[in-house]
Amino acid sequence: MLTTLLALLAAATIAVPLTRRAGLGSVLGYLVAGILIGPSGFRLITDVEQISGISSLGVIMLLFLIGLELRPQRLWVMRRAVFGLGAAQVVLTSVVLMGLAHLANVDWSSGAVLGMGLAMSSTAIVLPMLAERDLLKGAAGRDAFAVLLFQDLAFIPIVAIVPLLADGAQLPDHVPWHDVALGVAGIALILVGGRFVLPPLFRIVGGGRNQEVFTVTALFVVVAAAFIATQAGLSASLGAFMAGVLLSDSEYRHELQIDIEPFEGLLLGFFFISVGMSADLQLVMADPLRLGIATFALLGAKAAVTFALSRISGQTSVTAIRFALALPQASEFSLVLFGAAVAVGALSPAHAAAATLAAALSMLFSPLLFAASETWLIPRLRRAPERPFDTIEPEATPVIICGFGRMGQIIGRVLRMHGVPFTALERDPGQVDVLRRFGNKVYFGDPTRPDMLRAAGAEEAKLLIVVLDDMEAVLRTVEVARRTFPHLKVLARARNRRHAHRLMDLKVDGLVRETFHSSLVLAEKALTAVGIPREAARRGVALFHEHDERNLRETHAIYKDEQQLIQSAQQAAAELTALFEADRPAPEPAAAEPARARR
Repeated sequence: MLTTLLALLAAATIAVPLTRRAGLGSVLGYLVAGILIGPSGFRLITDVEQISGISSLGVIMLLFLIGLELRPQRLWVMRRAVFGLGAAQVVLTSVVLMGLAHLANVDWSSGAVLGMGLAMSSTAIVLPMLAERDLLKGAAGRDAFAVLLFQDLAFIPIVAIVPLLADGAQLPDHVPWHDVALGVAGIALILVGGRFVLPPLFRIVGGGRNQEVFTVTALFVVVAAAFIATQAGLSASLGAFMAGVLLSDSEYRHELQIDIEPFEGLLLGFFFISVGMSADLQLVMADPLRLGIATFALLGAKAAVTFALSRISGQTSVTAIRFALALPQASEFSLVLFGAAVAVGALSPAHAAAATLAAALSMLFSPLLFAASETWLIPRLRRAPERPFDTIEPEATPVIICGFGRMGQIIGRVLRMHGVPFTALERDPGQVDVLRRFGNKVYFGDPTRPDMLRAAGAEEAKLLIVVLDDMEAVLRTVEVARRTFPHLKVLARARNRRHAHRLMDLKVDGLVRETFHSSLVLAEKALTAVGIPREAARRGVALFHEHDERNLRETHAIYKDEQQLIQSAQQAAAELTALFEADRPAPEPAAAEPARARR
């Protein structure tokens, strides 16, 4: 056991940092690690089943954590995406893959099994891959999650359909009410337990302030929900997801998340390693051409269907590409379905073996394709807008605001209140549409382009305010303005100290670090909240403000030298401490002891 654990941890420790440094994500690192230490690699581990059972808990915990992030109200809002987009993806992909299987001389019933099985996508690969790039909250992430959730719901009826596709199978002459009732009872038990049993249980455990017991209880809840679901004939991950949603309004939600995440990350990594270990490279070498065609036909067909559905639903090309390249791989459920189909005679062992290997290879190549698109394809598409830039009405305004997000809108409202006209440029077409619905006059355009700034009136304007979200875009805009319109005064938004120093290199007329002033206001409120007099708190914050701004200017000359910068930061901290000590009011002298009355 120790040898197995050592091999798993060593392979992950070496492979994952390498793939992440290459910009390919951690999922691919785990898959490669599994191939290297598995039966087709160095054979450090030959019994894949030894870890696959335990590692599948990683998928269950992942779904539980996703449920914790969702409110029931949000699920209701997502119902159209789940049952509309999700159903369309499963049905259309199944039909397309079934047709491709028939072209490869697979009979229609076996093709239907392969189509439905390979239409599934891997939750364990897709969600971490999107989360790693902070894409889960975007349109592509939301749509991908909706489709994955529908696939989890659809997996049970798909498994029920498989026996009907076996040779000689006949439709049942009655509805299997026992199985239906068992499934309904399982869902009801999870719902009732999550609603009435778990909250008081966590209050009792949490009230004891016993961290170990709370962690054990959290793990018990996840495993128990998965167990109830499997006993009712449902998906274990679906049961864990339901339990997470029911606890999403609990006051212990964040503590549960903190306790579960370390186990989820480790076990999910082991799951990916087990998938890599299951790849039979000998079978790949036996017929590489046919297997390669099958794998890339699977990836291409699923990506084409999901891309088309995303565009039909009104998403942009960038969102549709991300959505399509997130979901083209097969799923761990595909492997389960193929095993069940072989057991009832609906799929031959030879077809199941080839499909299993194609599924495993699709899981291996999918993170690679997604990473490649994020590195090379998406940036190029973003530079080429999907709709033409707006034609800006000729209007002489003294101020141009580049970026009309949160900061830009506040600046615009203040300028408007004082009767100062301005022209606003925004690079996000969706943001432009939203702002226009609220009555704002804003143009869709890229301020990093000299012609766009000229069209906005930069030759006649007096002031350029650059408050774009993207740090590099801010620098490019300032650089273009300094080179093309040297008469313009430029005020810019800095993300952090290094960004501020880079703007100072371009000699901006003024800059504001985006969170600096709000942090000082919050710090002053914190000081007064803990009992420090308001005047002393205000004086201390003002002292810090003055010292930090001076330090920012002084370190501009050395900000590229990390060693000098560290030394300067240490000196500045010591200087600031000395300033606070000097500013602290001296204690009042103790009152003289009254003279004792003479006797």
